[in-house]
Amino acid sequence: MKQAYQLTTDEIMQVNGLTELTAGLSDHEAQQRLAKDGKNVLEVKPTPKWKIFLRQFNNIVIYILLVATLLTILIGHYTDAIVILAVVILNSLIGYFQETSAANALAKIQEMMAQHATVYRDGQRQDIDAANLVVGDVVFLEAGDNVPADLRIVSADNLRIEESALTGETNSVIKTDEALTDPDVPLADRVNMAYSSTSVTSGSGIGIVVATGEQTEIGKISQEVAQIKPKKTRLTKEIDHVGKVVSYITIIGSAIIFIVGFFLQIYSLPALALAVVAMLVGSIPEGLPATTSVILAFGVSKMAKRYQTIIKSMPAVETLGSVDVIATDKTGTLTKNEMTAIELWSGDHHYTVTGTGYAPKGQLLANGHPAELTDQLKLLLEAGFQANDTVLSEEDGKWTINGEPTDGAFLTLYRKVMGVDYQSPFKPLDLLPFDSDYRYIAELTKDQKNDQQVIFVKGSPDKLFEMAAKADPHFNTAKWQNRVDEWSKQGKRVIALGYQTVTGENLMEVEHDHLYRGIHLLGLAALQDAPREEVIAALKKMNQAGVAVKMITGDDPQTARAIGHQLGLAPGEIHAITGAEWDRLSPDEQAEAAKFNQVFARTTPQNKLEIVNALQKDQLVTAMVGDGVNDAPALKQADIGVAMGIKGTDVAKDAADMILGDDNFATMAAVIEEGRRIYDNIKKSILFLLPTSFAEGLVVAFSILTAQQVPLQPVQLLWINLVAAITIQFAFVFEKAAPGLMNRPPRPVSARLMDRHDLIQMGYVSALMAIFALVSYDWFTGHGSSVVNATTMMINVIVISKLFYFFSIRTDRYGISQIKTITGKAWLVIGIMLAFQLLLTYLPFMQAAFHVTGISLTEWLAVVIFSCLIMLVAEFDKWLRLRKEAHND
Repeated sequence: MKQAYQLTTDEIMQVNGLTELTAGLSDHEAQQRLAKDGKNVLEVKPTPKWKIFLRQFNNIVIYILLVATLLTILIGHYTDAIVILAVVILNSLIGYFQETSAANALAKIQEMMAQHATVYRDGQRQDIDAANLVVGDVVFLEAGDNVPADLRIVSADNLRIEESALTGETNSVIKTDEALTDPDVPLADRVNMAYSSTSVTSGSGIGIVVATGEQTEIGKISQEVAQIKPKKTRLTKEIDHVGKVVSYITIIGSAIIFIVGFFLQIYSLPALALAVVAMLVGSIPEGLPATTSVILAFGVSKMAKRYQTIIKSMPAVETLGSVDVIATDKTGTLTKNEMTAIELWSGDHHYTVTGTGYAPKGQLLANGHPAELTDQLKLLLEAGFQANDTVLSEEDGKWTINGEPTDGAFLTLYRKVMGVDYQSPFKPLDLLPFDSDYRYIAELTKDQKNDQQVIFVKGSPDKLFEMAAKADPHFNTAKWQNRVDEWSKQGKRVIALGYQTVTGENLMEVEHDHLYRGIHLLGLAALQDAPREEVIAALKKMNQAGVAVKMITGDDPQTARAIGHQLGLAPGEIHAITGAEWDRLSPDEQAEAAKFNQVFARTTPQNKLEIVNALQKDQLVTAMVGDGVNDAPALKQADIGVAMGIKGTDVAKDAADMILGDDNFATMAAVIEEGRRIYDNIKKSILFLLPTSFAEGLVVAFSILTAQQVPLQPVQLLWINLVAAITIQFAFVFEKAAPGLMNRPPRPVSARLMDRHDLIQMGYVSALMAIFALVSYDWFTGHGSSVVNATTMMINVIVISKLFYFFSIRTDRYGISQIKTITGKAWLVIGIMLAFQLLLTYLPFMQAAFHVTGISLTEWLAVVIFSCLIMLVAEFDKWLRLRKEAHND
């Protein structure tokens, strides 16, 4: 079955039951079709916020804490219950706000739909609600309109439509009513179609509706966005896994201890229940989610201040550090989206132009020196300036254009060479607009110096070469075509310029026939959307870090590949594939092609989503960078979606996890490094927190099994976990990036948060911390200390042990030698923790609440001696490992 763009005007009218365009459908027929097909709207079904909040509780750690809360209430320890419940609610609120902060991208897509449409019905032209459009409606379009549905254009009068929302390319597309014969025309090349949510920039036309609502191209994007479910980041999955393992171990251990204690009748049932609750509370790392969230939150804040980025989902910060591949749009992301004339051929003279963008700052050079302005060169500049319907203006120090980027490049070139205030001697009389059938633009002018009419023309080289050959039978077409081909291979857009002196008549308007009488070719201009200089440096850094970058563009593959070389997209050869070639591949072949190619040209929105899927299928953590509606599905599907903050659409921003506030792709290299630093610090904080939590559980378990009085009460364990542990854990927030962080490859998807050595270290540190705490308790009581006094010193031993262990775990080098690298903010956190311990030990109301007492300087010395043993053992382990690594090298 033929696509709509393959049908002729008569065929598309016949298919839709139309006999005359201006008659349109009857109102009766339109109502029948509306009842059958539904309204031209996109349905949005947001998840209720109460459901989002409730699902935050679906976590085994939360279940255990809720059970512990219930048990502490039943045995009358209400303070413990309140603290535990507060932690549960805090974690749930953090998850809730993270999930709801991603605004509804579907709602934003819906807002892009046109609200009204001008149609022909019952022989009358009328305005109707766009929601009531049906397939077969005849729609009239004019400049300023938003296209209300997908249309097959059947009449076009210089109709231009800006389709960046779907294609990503900002140049307006000239539309035609001619049928296309190729069945596999990419969306960006369907010049006889107009798509919903795009906008008419000039001209007028008539189109027949071929798709409405969810059947439109924008509707298909909406459906894809809706079908993509939110995914947990790798860090979230790994922490969930750690939480489950710890929870299962804790539950099983607590159950065994309870059963043993119950049958051996070690304690009374209430005392045994309290002891088991103490073991649960001590072993479960309640502070883990909060600490992780704080480290991520500080990372989010740092990125916002330093790199102007907005992170909508905190775990996305860490995902950045794991990225293997970045798939990115080209125009405006890797390039400036500002066409610039960079080279000229005038006769047989070659010139280069400095400066990029629309700001008229730069020079015209010949062999590296300022060029002499010959009469022919001046005429070439005038041709680019006069054959033009775009406006260049300055506002707040920024130069912008209103019109086409190609025309804007010639306006900027003219002002660079002739000066911003220079007044042209040529007065415009009549403009022949650019037309896709003719592919040139011409202006009839009058030279006020000699009262001579001159037609300037600018356009496709093949068209102007044909005109030049009419004026000069000896015109060397081959020489000029070789110059065009050479530039085209380099990815440059080539424009030819010429003029014709009007003789023997006084024209009022310019027509195509005038030009085909013959022109004088003035030369060629090479234009390019210049690569961003900062992107080139960033790509070099990413390649060094093992992060591959894939460029997805609507350009033709030759141009895209050339730009890829200029950018340094990959260290070696740049490989490219088109959207049409991609569509012919099997899923397995697509996965291979996604890895092999660096450039994806002439792609559709569906292709972008498939490319991301193919990369993820190959176990590659994938980031997607984009700005248009067409990028939304891929942004949402990617492990981390990154949208542009300035030129990005609302839909793209809402589908993304992160927004680049300054539209600077180079920021990606910096945030990847920051993401790696954050992951390292989160891992260190987990390896720090878990052993200390396990140690507390082991202290309780050992006391129960040996029928001794449990030295630590639940409220004391909560103090150790939620005050001392979390306080010192915040020091990990300020840890700097490890040396050579961006020289190592991305972390493999299969890599676990903790390797074999991490588990071994966690085991022996837990056991030793518990043993040292119990030994110190026995030592203190054996040397005449009261139970309360010994308990106070035991609490301080555990807390100060954490401090010494922090000195060791924070670095792969020897802890003592690296103390000087601890930041001032980290020392402040450590100071706060020590202040808390002093308040706990000496304030009367704290002593009463936590069942502790003051201790002497001698007792503090004993506490420090017992506490530093953990660091000595950990440092000895590190010495063994470093020695083994040195031997292997």
